[in-house]
Amino acid sequence: MGLFKAKGTVYKAVKDVDLGPYSTEHYLQANVKAPRMTGILIKIFIAILECPILGTLLLYILKGNNLIHDLVTNVDLQESPLFVPLHDFEDRKEKEVKCIDSISSPPEKVQLAIDCLPKSSSEEQQNSFSRWTIMDYYKAYSSGNTTPSMVAEKFIVAVNESVKPPLQMGFFIDYNTDDILRQANESTLRHKAGEAISVLDGVPVAIKDEIDCLPYPTTGGTKWLHKERPCEDDACCIKRLRLCGAIIVGKTNMHELGSGTSGINPHYGPARNPYDKNKIAGGSSSGSAAVVSAGLCPVALGVDGGGSVRMPAALCGVVGLKPTFARIPHAGVLPLNWTVGMVGILAGTVEDAMIVYAAISGEIPSDKPSGTPSKINLPLLSMTKSLSGIKLAKYGKWFDDCSDDVKLCCSQALLKLQNHYNWKTLDVTIPEIEVMRLAHYTTIGSECSASLGSLREKNIAEFGGDARVALSIYSSFSSLEYLNAQRIRNRQLQLHMKIFAEADVIVSPTTGVTAYSIQDDALKTGELDYINGAALVRYSIAGNFLGFPAVTVPVGYDKLGLPIGLQFIGRPYSEATLIHLAFAMQAICLYKKPGQYYDLLRR
Repeated sequence: MGLFKAKGTVYKAVKDVDLGPYSTEHYLQANVKAPRMTGILIKIFIAILECPILGTLLLYILKGNNLIHDLVTNVDLQESPLFVPLHDFEDRKEKEVKCIDSISSPPEKVQLAIDCLPKSSSEEQQNSFSRWTIMDYYKAYSSGNTTPSMVAEKFIVAVNESVKPPLQMGFFIDYNTDDILRQANESTLRHKAGEAISVLDGVPVAIKDEIDCLPYPTTGGTKWLHKERPCEDDACCIKRLRLCGAIIVGKTNMHELGSGTSGINPHYGPARNPYDKNKIAGGSSSGSAAVVSAGLCPVALGVDGGGSVRMPAALCGVVGLKPTFARIPHAGVLPLNWTVGMVGILAGTVEDAMIVYAAISGEIPSDKPSGTPSKINLPLLSMTKSLSGIKLAKYGKWFDDCSDDVKLCCSQALLKLQNHYNWKTLDVTIPEIEVMRLAHYTTIGSECSASLGSLREKNIAEFGGDARVALSIYSSFSSLEYLNAQRIRNRQLQLHMKIFAEADVIVSPTTGVTAYSIQDDALKTGELDYINGAALVRYSIAGNFLGFPAVTVPVGYDKLGLPIGLQFIGRPYSEATLIHLAFAMQAICLYKKPGQYYDLLRR
């Protein structure tokens, strides 16, 4: 296609980019040019894409129309490539934290996290709906009000009910009742003997089907991947949860291969939103968000390669925490996107997200034979109110590039946060956000295509329609496009770090829209809806592409009663600060009970 090569964007040097509030840097909205497709239209589209000549020409046109050529392919920039967003640990002396040893055992880390919890809830929390927490389960077991075995039995009944008409919630891809009851019985015996391993002992935890977890196959939301890559051991994060006594209750539904944002899976059905079962749960960690929202588990694990933990968390009204790149070991996670994917945590409360973060974080000692292990700071949540001098960077044009309901809700939440804690908002400019989105898309697509390799052609007939289209696009990216994307990554990291030199966090909505309707025509083939997809992913990219930690916390609802999330993005290893801010936000919000909710602790 050299004949068609055109001059692209010339990027100025980073030192010459004005990041101030009055910058002349242009805010470019997502330039998505692709119609929504399902059913027969997807099949026709696939046939054209997979035609050697027509497909190549069509992909070239699509990439041009969506500005990939102008902003990624044919660009002039000075930066060298940054292939992996691995950050050297730098202790920035976060405020009101407790430092824990990263080589401590998971139960020891959990106990240290418990020591950081506040002694009581705020009045606002007591007057609104709240889900059962990890501590609620532990107290119920310790007092004898219930047992892990009783909870497990209720869980199984609830899940069995959820899969049948009229609900068909699509929470899980697989769950094994015998294995759940076995784990619960072992935990019950420990509690009766007064030998609970930790507060997580007997607590149900669900796992996204992208993470290895025995006795389950790891499907990645497909019908074939587990046959090519058998699950032979638990992932590192699962081993750490088991060491704390958690009950692993099954593998949650997800968007096929993590290749979309809706959570509509043509093989296992859509994961439905507990606030309205006719709406999407979001993707790709759709089932993990939905089970926490519905009360089936206080926490679940997901994988976040492009907002895939934070987006569904926001749409389902729960907390989503994506730590710094490599903060949680990736061993045992499907290698679909090596440099942007991260294990993340979905939880009903900020406190529960912190407890599980403590349990599973920290590098594997054998992975870092030299040097000192990175410190892990946990926030002293009882001291959150006393935090002073917090500065929140806000890029107004980007912040407001969302639906009216999301903009109003998030703006009011931010104002409430400022007034309640006397924190300051700094107006800034974050340039080239759409460029970063396209560079991230080029990166995650190229890595997914390379990861699957020949397996794609071997199993092509078993792909869902939308995933099959995605893989065709992914395989079209050239080495030049991938390299330029990594140069853009380096550039964006420098720009963001200049902002973090002035502010503690960057604040934004989590998604540009709330959960949209699941349409019947998408159930068999999936759907291509890149316009809604771009709106959902709009605020997520820096966390993945640049390896930053980020957290979303629910702050309100739209006119239909669907949840809205506010996001805080931090500099590397600033999880404690992010958790402080999310906890502060949670403390002054009122929450509503979802329409589909299971109370596993009610006697």
